[in-house]
Amino acid sequence: MRPRRLADAAALAAEIPDGALLALPPDYAGAPMAVVRELVRRGARDLRLLGVPQLGLPAEILVGAGCAIELETAAVGLGEFGTAPCVERARRAGRLVIRESTCPAIHSALQAAEKGLPFLPVRGILGSDLLTLRSDWKVIDNPFPPHDPILLVPAIRPDVALFHAPLADAEGNLWIGVRRELMLMAHAARATLASVERIVEGSLLADPVYAPGTVPALYVTAFAEAPGGAAPTALWGAAPDVAAFEAYVRAAASEAGFRAWLEDWSAA
Repeated sequence: MRPRRLADAAALAAEIPDGALLALPPDYAGAPMAVVRELVRRGARDLRLLGVPQLGLPAEILVGAGCAIELETAAVGLGEFGTAPCVERARRAGRLVIRESTCPAIHSALQAAEKGLPFLPVRGILGSDLLTLRSDWKVIDNPFPPHDPILLVPAIRPDVALFHAPLADAEGNLWIGVRRELMLMAHAARATLASVERIVEGSLLADPVYAPGTVPALYVTAFAEAPGGAAPTALWGAAPDVAAFEAYVRAAASEAGFRAWLEDWSAA
C-alpha cells in the first residue's frame, strides 16, 4: 500500500494516538518540530518518547506541555544550549518516568524489532550501574566460546516513528541522506510519519545519487509537506537558529516563562 500524502503537519499529528510509543531523532537529525507544535495544540496526552538514541527540543516541549509522561533515551538535553529545564522540573516533581539507556542498547533493541527478533546481545554495558535500573535487561552466559557473560536487550517496536526529512517524492519515498537512524526507526516502527521540506517529481529510488539515502515508501505510512518543519533545530547542513534556542532557554528557566513561551509558540 502506498503511503498517504496528507495536507499538513496537523494531519500528521492527528495520526498519533494518545499513549503512543513515539520514536524521535536527535535535534541534529530531522527533529519534527512542526508536528510537535500540532501535538501541543491538540493537547496530546500520555505519550511515551523513545530517543534514537537521544532526545532534544521536541521531547523538552512535549514534556513541558504535559503531552509526554515517559522517556527512554541515552541522553536528553539541548546540546550546546544546555540542559532540558522542563524535563528536569518534571523529573524532580515525579511527573516523568525516565528509562535510562545507552546508544548501543537502543540501536540494538530497534534492530531486533527490525529483524523480527525478540532481543539482541549487546557488549559494553556489563559492570555499569545501568544493570541495576533495567530489570528488563538480562545477562546470560555466552553459549559460544569464550562463554563470557553477555547482555540481552529486548526488542523495541515503536508505535510511531516521527521525523522531518529534506525531500520526498510523490510516491512517498523519503530522502534522509546519511541519517541512518531514521532508516532504522522506519524499519522498526509499526507506523512511520514524516514531514518534509519539499516534494519532488520522479522517484528518488531511481536516482543513483539519492537512492542510497532514501527510505522506501514501503516503510512509510504518511507524509506531508511542511517547509521549515524542523526549525529552530538543525537540518542537513543548516545550522540551528541560535537566537531562537537562546530565547527558549531564557524563557524556560522558570515554569511561568515556559508557559508564556509555549502560548506564543503554539499560537504562531
